[in-house]
Amino acid sequence: MSSSVLDTSTGDGLFFELPEASPSSFAQWRALTGRIVRTMVTKGELVVAVITPLVFTAGFYLPLRFVMKFQGINYAQFVMPIIVLQTMAFTMMSNAQMAAFESVTGLNTRMQTMPVGSLVPFAARICAGLVRSVTSMTAALIFGHIIGFRFVNGWGQTILFVVFALAVGTVLAIGADGLGSLTKSPESLSQALTLPTLIFGMLSTGFVPERSFPEWIRPFARNQPISQFAAALRDMASGGGVTWDVFWVPLVWVIGLAVVFIPTAIWASVRRA
Repeated sequence: MSSSVLDTSTGDGLFFELPEASPSSFAQWRALTGRIVRTMVTKGELVVAVITPLVFTAGFYLPLRFVMKFQGINYAQFVMPIIVLQTMAFTMMSNAQMAAFESVTGLNTRMQTMPVGSLVPFAARICAGLVRSVTSMTAALIFGHIIGFRFVNGWGQTILFVVFALAVGTVLAIGADGLGSLTKSPESLSQALTLPTLIFGMLSTGFVPERSFPEWIRPFARNQPISQFAAALRDMASGGGVTWDVFWVPLVWVIGLAVVFIPTAIWASVRRA
């Protein structure tokens, strides 16, 4: 688009072209994020984001609560951190599907030919995923409150719980977004992400304590990142609160994953097909 301007100083019908200003990157990001969020609302994805933690809560808490009660464990306090992490994993897979769809349908290529900031589509997908994460976490904490989960260490540890869980979810979503931007098959990508999610989730100390595992696998179950995340979140919610001696390990995991995932996802998003 351009506009024609009359040179009134000479009276001659001299016209010249002025380029029309493009929207700012912020305006583009806001429009794209709004489009994705509206799509999630109309397609019922936010409803699924609420139902998913309900399924996780009922599916894990109800069958195991009496078994854990006999071991002296308040299972609502014990299991809620891993349920929150599982909802973050669901957001991760949703972001991967979104990025894969935009890549396969050619939307990314089309965006690259338009006056749109190179990182705007990527930022919009991540922010829309954050909306989904907040929705899922809110639902998970409400369902957790119903089964007896409580924050007992004050507002500081509660806020740290929420921020850290969202940080984990966002970093995982960024990594999944990068994979989605590179894939040619959204269906295969979904299967590829489901398997490690199940393995790391089930072989973690999020659902059962370490002593419930055979001795040969306890070191892995104790030290793998999901167990470290769940242990830190559990300390934030109950006991005396998380200490630096515990928190530095999951924090290093998050930072390390971010250092790997963020540059990879940005490269995958802005590369030319």
